[in-house]
Amino acid sequence: MTMSPTETTETTGTTGAAPAGTTSDSVRVVRDHVAASVPVIASLVDHGDHIAAWADDIATRLVAGRRLLAAGNGGSAAEAQHLTSELTGRFDGDRPAYSAISLHAETSAVTAIGNDYGYDEVFARQVRAHARAGDVVVLLSTSGKSPNLLRAAEAARAVGAFAIAMTGPRPNPLAAAVDDAICIDGPSANVQEAQLVLVHALCRAMEPTLRRGARR
Repeated sequence: MTMSPTETTETTGTTGAAPAGTTSDSVRVVRDHVAASVPVIASLVDHGDHIAAWADDIATRLVAGRRLLAAGNGGSAAEAQHLTSELTGRFDGDRPAYSAISLHAETSAVTAIGNDYGYDEVFARQVRAHARAGDVVVLLSTSGKSPNLLRAAEAARAVGAFAIAMTGPRPNPLAAAVDDAICIDGPSANVQEAQLVLVHALCRAMEPTLRRGARR
């Protein structure tokens, strides 16, 4: 039977051969990156008890009416916003919404504060505005060195909020500035990939408490 061009391409793709036009260097880079990410993500198993403790604590606070504030820069901002969207929306099955705000997503506030007070204050000033004692402030950074996140950690602790961080390897200033931190060893890009898995694990572990709280 004569195969169509599409069928031929699909069949060739299953053999592991590179598509036409792809250089061997590109293939090597892709495979090396994926291979490097695997042990970094797998290392989260070692943080399992820590992640579960965070989940229980944060979910209990949210059910009690506290809020979660999150912030990061660049890719870490996307990870932080992913976390807040899972709480205000839903992660796995229907339940009521919970209060979660991504500070970097407040574009007018970020630009106004940056213009008037400097970029180092863009998160701290929002923390002072929104956070109350008992709230949770989650800060994400692969380097753990961003001045605006360090200021946010200081502001969170000053108002009595529980400040936690997801960072790259210790030692780093952000891990030292918060109440608690989960620090992942690995290159920056792979740490960021692992942080997304951490966020999903955290959300999945929070769901039972969030659902039970909704039935009260």
